[in-house]
Amino acid sequence: MSFKKIIEPLKNNLIDQGVLKPNALQTQILSKIKGGTSMFVIAPKGSGKTTSMIISVINKLKHAFEDAPRALIFVKDKNEALELTQLFNYYKRGTDLRVYCAYEQKNIDAQRDEIYEGTDIVIATPKRLNAIFYLNGINLNKLQMFIVEDADFLFRNNHFAEVNRTPESIGKCQYLVFAENYDDRFDRWQDAFMFNSEIINF
Repeated sequence: MSFKKIIEPLKNNLIDQGVLKPNALQTQILSKIKGGTSMFVIAPKGSGKTTSMIISVINKLKHAFEDAPRALIFVKDKNEALELTQLFNYYKRGTDLRVYCAYEQKNIDAQRDEIYEGTDIVIATPKRLNAIFYLNGINLNKLQMFIVEDADFLFRNNHFAEVNRTPESIGKCQYLVFAENYDDRFDRWQDAFMFNSEIINF
């Protein structure tokens, strides 16, 4: 997919960063993501996984809609959540998309109330997302995209089990997992909810 096929504000923000055309990874995966394919994207650091994910989410959602989030992105910790939120806020300029960041170090009641007010994209640590969900603080019924960013972190500190719980509560959804390495434990996801997903080794 060329950048000619993305929404104008996003294209302008990419140009502002000197990004005039898709790189090799983006050329391989952006059209597949746009088409709704669930996939594991296995690629080295610096190959453009994060930018690919941001482009795909913004281009798919396009504008604010209702109150429930349509994209959920799991990240390792508070720092990763804040950094990714900052990137989204940059690339979504010119749209009215709403991004919310949830992590353990912030008051959970405040986070629940803020999510309830309406958001399109939630970036969260697994532990905090589960805590908010079990407080009935997030509606996942409108979710279109379930994403794990830099998924290598999942296999430490029980994160894999925590992320496993979420698909049990959502309906049809596109799943995207970005990682530097494919772990055999991902096979369970292919059997459980990532049916017919593709593995892209870059």
